[in-house]
Amino acid sequence: MAVNKIWVIVDRQGEKIAPLSLELLTKARSLGGTVEGVTWGDADAIAADVGKYGATTLFNVGDLAGGLPGPPVAAALAAAISSSGAPDAILVPHNYDGRDIAARLSVKIDRPVLTNVVGLEETEGSLVTEHAIFGGAEVLKARFTGEGPAIFVVRTKSFAAEEGDGGPAAVTPWEIPDLGATGGAKITDRHVEESEGPKLDEAPVVVSGGRGLGQADKYSMIEDLAKLLKGAAGASRAIVDAGWVPYSHQVGQTGKTVKPTVYIAAGISGATQHMVGMKGSKNIVAINKDQEAPIFSIADLGIVGDVHKVLPKLIEALQGRS
Repeated sequence: MAVNKIWVIVDRQGEKIAPLSLELLTKARSLGGTVEGVTWGDADAIAADVGKYGATTLFNVGDLAGGLPGPPVAAALAAAISSSGAPDAILVPHNYDGRDIAARLSVKIDRPVLTNVVGLEETEGSLVTEHAIFGGAEVLKARFTGEGPAIFVVRTKSFAAEEGDGGPAAVTPWEIPDLGATGGAKITDRHVEESEGPKLDEAPVVVSGGRGLGQADKYSMIEDLAKLLKGAAGASRAIVDAGWVPYSHQVGQTGKTVKPTVYIAAGISGATQHMVGMKGSKNIVAINKDQEAPIFSIADLGIVGDVHKVLPKLIEALQGRS
């Protein structure tokens, strides 16, 4: 049996659709059948883009009045499934709101959730997922059984976002069932970390530093090189845990997944937890004084050398060109 209908949770990043939701719409479109989006807030503003990426309909939960998306969106999804029938699958972004929506929906309709999905294909009429386990050293495959929709929480950069040729999605309002005390929490303020240059998970070039830098103040070399290359600065978990840089810089299984055109790993040995977050990069450059470092096994260009000598020379050369 083919996949007939897929719902995609369409999250926002400011005024635009979040990149991960565009990736999910693209993947849903490639699986065939009908693709429909589920969102909240001003749906008309994003209906054209949702349609370009494959959805014919955009269900709108409406204004959340300062509330968290989890309770109302999960309740509206459950009500729609009960009244009009379940889709074959629901694709949910792997972020805070997405995980909240998936967990609440799971309880309401008594269906499990498959999380940390990094691959999704149709095989013999059912959807088979891939999950990186043991720090990315192995890939596990899974599928749903039983009746009801398959709920998948998908990690960023698992699929490429590509526009199609569809017209604007038709916006259809959904009513929010009575939430009782569950919907009482309100967002009173938001704090966004100040940053310059491209975002880490969107940058075409990422320069990451690790424990091999030796001390926290040497991370400035990573930032300088990233700025010269018009890229973003990243980090391994080791120096994030050490307090050298904020968590928002972390690349890896418990941080951000990146797939830039160029990824430079400086002083990073290559623990599997780090490599699972960047090994999809098109070109990987590794700089490490240990020629046996695991990072060299996936590098397209390996430089065996001291980062304290290599990086200053590279920075000097780039400054000379500019």
